[in-house]
Amino acid sequence: MSGQMTGAEMHALVARLYPLCRSITGDGLRATLGVIGEHLPLTVHEVPTGTQVLDWTIPQEWNIRDAYIKDASGRRVVDFRRSNLHVVGYSEPVSATMTLDELRPHLHTLPEQPDLVPYRTSYYARTWGFCLSQRTLDAMGDGPYEVVIDSTLADGSLTYAEHVVPGQTGDEVMISCHVCHPSLANDNLAGIAVAVALARSLERPRHTYRFLFAPGTIGAITWLARNRERVGRIKHGLTLACAGDSGRLTYKRSRRGDAAIDRAATLVLKGRPHRVLPFTPYGYDERQFCSPGFDLPFGSLTRTPYAQYPEYHTSGDDLDFVTPAALEDTLDALQAITGVLEGDRTYLNLSPYGEPQLGRRGLYDSLGGRSDTKQAQLAMLWVLNLSDGSKSLLDIAERSDLPFAALRAAADALLAAGLLKETG
Repeated sequence: MSGQMTGAEMHALVARLYPLCRSITGDGLRATLGVIGEHLPLTVHEVPTGTQVLDWTIPQEWNIRDAYIKDASGRRVVDFRRSNLHVVGYSEPVSATMTLDELRPHLHTLPEQPDLVPYRTSYYARTWGFCLSQRTLDAMGDGPYEVVIDSTLADGSLTYAEHVVPGQTGDEVMISCHVCHPSLANDNLAGIAVAVALARSLERPRHTYRFLFAPGTIGAITWLARNRERVGRIKHGLTLACAGDSGRLTYKRSRRGDAAIDRAATLVLKGRPHRVLPFTPYGYDERQFCSPGFDLPFGSLTRTPYAQYPEYHTSGDDLDFVTPAALEDTLDALQAITGVLEGDRTYLNLSPYGEPQLGRRGLYDSLGGRSDTKQAQLAMLWVLNLSDGSKSLLDIAERSDLPFAALRAAADALLAAGLLKETG
């Protein structure tokens, strides 16, 4: 499938994925990749429990069928079937009768947000627990309660998937988003939807585009461990998350700080409400790709960053929190960033002694009547002046403060007129 997805179509994909109970392993993650696979052809990988991946080990696979806390009347006070956030991720199986005092150490609430259910996990320490609203907890009596978590932790595998759009070169742009969170619409189903939309919009790109759909942290680490020979092909990388809220766009720089992806994102976002943040070794999977042994040029694109909106990792991150307009805006910015990466070239001015006569070549005449005539003329002059074989169009855009698209169009016209040649 190909073609531009609308904001409504991206939101519909988020809604389709929302009920699935995802974790870093298990059938919910596989079902998620199955839905993505309806939109994009995927190569799915299964990595067995116990496999060493860099300094980590693939854990046991977790699956859950049901979970609840029932009062004496048989009413489910807390019910996994109503929301998969009600169970702490990776909870081991439980079947017991307990008083509220016995149960309390296993209950998680947000007293400062009493109507919301928190999202909690315990991937690498064996335990169990329930998440519920503070109002529900306040209304609970002394018990006894029937407590059941029908789950399994057993040897299995970790699942991740890739979609590759072949380019004219083997140089790769990598887009990574995590697929391990349960019913959290912005973090990170919105990122998945925007990644799918970008992949479907690409047609005969110059770079090869690799889309990675993997569980957070352990998934990126697993991919890196299994693809050391491929890492050198990654020329630009971006993690995509929190892509659907109404906040302004935010770009976090790579560890390098001045990689082409950093410069392209900064250039594109300049004309929009945005923030550009320095690199920190905390966040999403950019920190794995930017670890010092790999030091890949990987930035991160979000709207409101993680932990900076009240709904983050709560039941408030629902389908109403993500909007079609925000999804479209994120996709538009992402396409503009990749457009810079695709269009960046380095040229040599073949008539560098004085300004060449553009009028007799029809270059000025071709601009007649355009609303941006002055900008287009200025773009030609900037491209001619700085195309000395060492400066790319991205360099010229930063220096001239002109839109990259205007410089790209000017370079195409000058190239056709025989005034430029590409140098690399």
